[in-house]
Amino acid sequence: MKILVGLSGGVDSATTAAILKKEGHEVIGITMSIWGDKKSSSINRSHNACLGPNEKEDIDTAKQISKQLGIEHIVIDCSKEYDEIVLKNFKNEYLIGNTPNPCIRCNALVKFGVLLKLAKENGIMFDKFATGHYARIVENDGQFLLKQAKDKTKDQSYFLYKLTQDQLKNIIFPIGEYTKTEVRNIAKDYNLPIYDKNDSQDFYEGDYNELLNVDEKIGNIIDKNGIVLGTHKGIWNFTIGQRKGLKISSSKPLYVIGLKSDTNEVVVGDVDDTFHKNVTAKDINYISKEFFDSNYYSNKIYRAKIRSSSKMSECLINVIDEIVNIEFLDYQKAITKGQSIVIYDDEYVVAGGIIDKIY
Repeated sequence: MKILVGLSGGVDSATTAAILKKEGHEVIGITMSIWGDKKSSSINRSHNACLGPNEKEDIDTAKQISKQLGIEHIVIDCSKEYDEIVLKNFKNEYLIGNTPNPCIRCNALVKFGVLLKLAKENGIMFDKFATGHYARIVENDGQFLLKQAKDKTKDQSYFLYKLTQDQLKNIIFPIGEYTKTEVRNIAKDYNLPIYDKNDSQDFYEGDYNELLNVDEKIGNIIDKNGIVLGTHKGIWNFTIGQRKGLKISSSKPLYVIGLKSDTNEVVVGDVDDTFHKNVTAKDINYISKEFFDSNYYSNKIYRAKIRSSSKMSECLINVIDEIVNIEFLDYQKAITKGQSIVIYDDEYVVAGGIIDKIY
């Protein structure tokens, strides 16, 4: 089989290529370039993010890995598409007080979308596309289901919930059946020099304000009763649940509980005000609508995550047209508009969407 492997310069993707090559497949390495001609003044050279000027070094590493494995390697410039699809949305969402997840949007629309389209337009033919994501794909009666990885501490299914059936049927996640320790040991066995390289921790290495590229917009910080407690320089500098950096005096800890773009106000309250049970989600993607329909019934308990780092929490769901209402059995802290909520049935992703209302 001819398999295109997304190489990022990290240990997971390199090990993916090595495993597939050993299995006898014809492997081609591909790396997408997304930095373009951007400039930044705050990059800390940490190499712990996907977006940054250091991508040239990652591309060079991917080339070296490909040479060592004896496979072809190509680079596709996706910077214009990335800016339009990911960064434009990132900016628009932050400016209205939402907190988007650019990695989710990038996966569905750029990495598993634009990149493959451009590869084919450049004459690169392949049967499957593989990446180093920690997740699993299981076929069930002609439907492709997204399943959590064996290593739950590294599971990335949350970031992949927007993938469609057409995408899933052509994707392979070889390391989904391994733990991170096992992956590093495999990489070491193959003498891959990046076997102990640190994982990426964020999508951007610098200050988010550099991506937003907007002037300060002075507004008020208010309490729940509308009393002004201080000022801010832009609601995009705050997130729901934030405690530090408010720069206001109070006899008790205060937390951000709301961001009002229409009045340019940051609302603060007590810690109890950061807890909610109910969420409405929009822009829903069902991994398999048939699977969902066949397993859904009233009062069935699912589990959901309100952010990638949060724990699974039991919930009930109610679907009304294109909207999904989620009721958690226990209170959740700092649910945030713009973030994704992903619903699971056991280890399988059922659906996911963008958090639109919290109550």
